[in-house]
Amino acid sequence: MGTLFLGTQGFSCQDWVGNLYPAKTQPADYLAHYATHFRAVELDSTFYGTPRMPGIHTWYQNTPPDFVFTAKFPRAITHEKKLIGAEEDTRDFLDAMSGLRDKCGPLLLQFRYDFDPQAAPILDKYLAALPKSFRYAIEFRNKAWLQPPYWELLEKHRVALCLHDLYYTPRITRVTTDFAYIRWLGNRTQLQKFDIIQIDRSKEQAWWSRVVKDTLAKGLDVYGFFNNCWAGHAPTSARQLFESIVGKNR
Repeated sequence: MGTLFLGTQGFSCQDWVGNLYPAKTQPADYLAHYATHFRAVELDSTFYGTPRMPGIHTWYQNTPPDFVFTAKFPRAITHEKKLIGAEEDTRDFLDAMSGLRDKCGPLLLQFRYDFDPQAAPILDKYLAALPKSFRYAIEFRNKAWLQPPYWELLEKHRVALCLHDLYYTPRITRVTTDFAYIRWLGNRTQLQKFDIIQIDRSKEQAWWSRVVKDTLAKGLDVYGFFNNCWAGHAPTSARQLFESIVGKNR
């Protein structure tokens, strides 16, 4: 069986104070409390810029030995430069992520809708140059990428196709390397607050539970992260999926 690393996209949500975090919890203490509930988190803050080493050391120190961080590549690389001339930014980001040491999980390249398959040669070259000391996943928001020729490109570089639940794209279950990376995203326009579950996702959850179980049964690790926008409260969504996979008493 593979190992399941389940959590949320980020941990710094004020709406979680009083439900996931104890009342009056200060932001500096969010991560330590988060790590008592989940064994992995996707760092969203790295999307806005490469973090400084003191902050990375704090993340490392405030989490248990078996905790895992995944992280988004900075938007300067994926959204602004679209991989072109991004060598220095990439080196800086990977150097920073090395500070997570044994707690560093896969690193996610998330692309906007306007990053389309015409950029396939650029992506191919960029992936080929990435150091093999890290693992990588890619999330495409443009549906044109979601077809076999581009899955094969990712397989060549041992990069995971990010499987996601996003309202305007089909659900894909193709695994392109030795682990799976899943993101539950939803629709940002449907919700305003993120303190409780507000959308019934039981049917979707049952479907994804089968997908995760089948993937784990193949001996592949699964990294999965919920966004608040999927159902209204990402921690509850993650807990519900975990219980549907391993049982309530685990």
